Amino acid sequence: MAPITKECDYLVIGGGSGGLASARRASGQWGAKTIAIESNRLGGTCVNVGCVPKKVTWNAAAIAETLDHAKSYGFSIKQTAPFDWPTFTKKRADYVKRLNGIYDRNLEKDHVEWLHGRAYLHSKNEVEVQLHDGGNQTIHAKKILIATGGHPNIPNTPGADLGITSDGFFELEQQPKKAALVGAGYIAVEMAGMFHHLGTETHLFIRHDSFLRTFDPLVQEKIMSEYERQGIIIHRNSAQSKVEKHPSKPGFLNLHYSDTTTKDGVLEIDCLLWAIGRSPEVEDLHLDKIGIKTDPKGHIVADDYQNTSIDNIYALGDVCGKIELTPVAIAAGRKLANRLFGGEAHKDDHLDYTNIPSVVFAHPEVGSIGLTEPAAKEKYGENEVKVYETSFTAMYYAMMEKQEEKAPSSFKLICVGNEEKVVGLHILGEGCSEMLQGFGVAVKMGATKKDFDNCVAIHPTSAEELVTLK
Repeated sequence: MAPITKECDYLVIGGGSGGLASARRASGQWGAKTIAIESNRLGGTCVNVGCVPKKVTWNAAAIAETLDHAKSYGFSIKQTAPFDWPTFTKKRADYVKRLNGIYDRNLEKDHVEWLHGRAYLHSKNEVEVQLHDGGNQTIHAKKILIATGGHPNIPNTPGADLGITSDGFFELEQQPKKAALVGAGYIAVEMAGMFHHLGTETHLFIRHDSFLRTFDPLVQEKIMSEYERQGIIIHRNSAQSKVEKHPSKPGFLNLHYSDTTTKDGVLEIDCLLWAIGRSPEVEDLHLDKIGIKTDPKGHIVADDYQNTSIDNIYALGDVCGKIELTPVAIAAGRKLANRLFGGEAHKDDHLDYTNIPSVVFAHPEVGSIGLTEPAAKEKYGENEVKVYETSFTAMYYAMMEKQEEKAPSSFKLICVGNEEKVVGLHILGEGCSEMLQGFGVAVKMGATKKDFDNCVAIHPTSAEELVTLK
């Protein structure tokens, strides 16, 4: 083992947004000597192959939708060439690179030392780092945070390695002509929508009858129906038996599958994307060597204060498998740094994991906070739950002559008890991602249906439907 070459108050393993937010708060605000270790690129999944490039791509797909709608508003737009995938992806990569530089400068500004390498735990206070530019260092830290995130899964299906994951989506140099996506979570649904609206023939393979199964039934039903209306081909109750290179078309694959209507199907595609879940990035941290508890899926077990089973070692973000959202990790990281280094005034700081809003950047967008209708009835009893629901066509679509051009909007409020406290809010339609942030504050504060009713509507907007529900 290399001799101890560095000592610090706080060692953060992982360069994702949550870990870096904690490192910056500990060092920049509380003066703790802090070191961060990252084996890839600063910003982690979100900045490099997640939220940021995904939203940029969603924006491009949304513009494609708008161009289709423009003629209904009197514009004569003739598209002279297909979507320029290579130019777009280069600009997107340049933007991500600039963000990496911002992360680097922010760490420097807050006096966080950054080591580019791979970390291995030796004890509850000691970590060995294999540096990417050569050599090893051993760091002795008073407190250690594990925030290494996760990585996409690939199934054991023969030939599965011929496909890509969500990481590979952002490395595609050319736009696929015909893509198959396997998965039923938000990543599969989002990327299917992007592919489709940018002009790729898109097939979505799901294991059951619906996707987004953790969301309210309203969301599942409406988005499934809307995706099929738009032309995305959904293969229900599907399974994939093998993947092979196409015998005569270089760059193409044959995907062997079964679904509700097909027993021995073969789909010829030039892109296969697996979006079947993620696993925690813990394989070589040596967690078992020092006795850190993990759950059956390999996630680190941590309480609401981010404590693991070992004193002075903490964990947060996707590596814990609670709520795998970047803002959740950032908030938890800052709270943890406050608690560890902020003194008596912050001794109880921790993230409240209830009523966390989330959005799916589908087409249309989905926003959700709180309990689904089935979960509310299970928790409070059917007689205690009252549901307010509406479906309508947003005014944006009023100028469109064909009904099939008009995407749906659907809102649901789930209320409990005589005071009708809002315990769930689920919205689907144009602008729902921005809309949810404000309504999320109200739900977090314990708003009731009466509070919603007492807010004067902003007209004409879709959001006004939430304060005029009957």
